[in-house]
This record gives sequence, C-alpha cells and structure tokens, in this order.
Amino acid sequence: MIKKLFIKKSKEKLEEAKKRVENALAGFAKKDEKLKGDWDVPFPQFKGSSLEEEADEVEEYETLLPIEHSLESRFKDIKLALGKIERGEYGKCEKCGDKISMERLKVVPEARFCLKCRG
Repeated sequence: MIKKLFIKKSKEKLEEAKKRVENALAGFAKKDEKLKGDWDVPFPQFKGSSLEEEADEVEEYETLLPIEHSLESRFKDIKLALGKIERGEYGKCEKCGDKISMERLKVVPEARFCLKCRG
C-alpha cells in the first residue's frame, strides 16, 4: 500500500500540474462549453488580411492542434489520478491491476499503467 505522505505529496504535485496545464491551454485555446474537459484552438478569422498573413495564421493553427491534444490528454490523466486518490485507488495499473512503482509515480504522478503494461 502506498504511504499516506506519498499520496499527499502526489496530490499536491497533481494539483499544481493541473493548474499549469490549464494555464497553458488558456494561452491559446478556449474551453468548449459543450464538451466538458475539451478545449478548442480557434480557427483563424480572415478579415481583409493578405494571403501571406492568412497562410501564417493557418500554419500557426495547425501547429497548435497537436499541442492542444497533448495538453488535453495530460489534463485528463491528471484528473483521473486525482479521482483515484479520492477513491483510494491511486497507484494501481489500469491494465493488470498491479501496483505502479513509487519511482514511476514520483516521475509521472498521473501514470495510469505500470512499466510492464505501458506498452
């Protein structure tokens, strides 16, 4: 069983990471009001700009999409980990049910799988 102090510290790390990820997303995307936990990078609105400027805006949009996806995925994993802490299920592999090593959780507190199953 994972020690209470370790869980407390992990929860603090996860709460801090959640804030950082939310702030990063808020810097270039907007929360989707229809889908909870989803963010959207706004598509450029072309209002009399040159073709070169429009191309730059589309390129920036295309660059931000995978960043948005990656941050959303991490945000989801962080929220799942926080929920597991609340339910007393923190540190169990979602695939095999074994414990996730404390060393792994120190590095990736939102880890969902043990090293064997992370595949």
